[in-house]
Amino acid sequence: MDEETFNLSIRKFLKVVGVSSQREIEQAIAQAIADGTISATGRFPVTMTLELPAAKLKAKFDGEIQLE
Repeated sequence: MDEETFNLSIRKFLKVVGVSSQREIEQAIAQAIADGTISATGRFPVTMTLELPAAKLKAKFDGEIQLE
């Protein structure tokens, strides 16, 4: 295994995930506020699941999105 290629590949993947996830969250929150589903001042639990089936990896990360 080439460690440099491996690390660059992971970083590239995480960059895509980070940018895409932020965009999805922003759009979903904006729509929910516009629909009146949620308040613009809330805190919301959030979960991210990372799966890598070939390595039998399934990791769950919990956090919170805070709007104010």
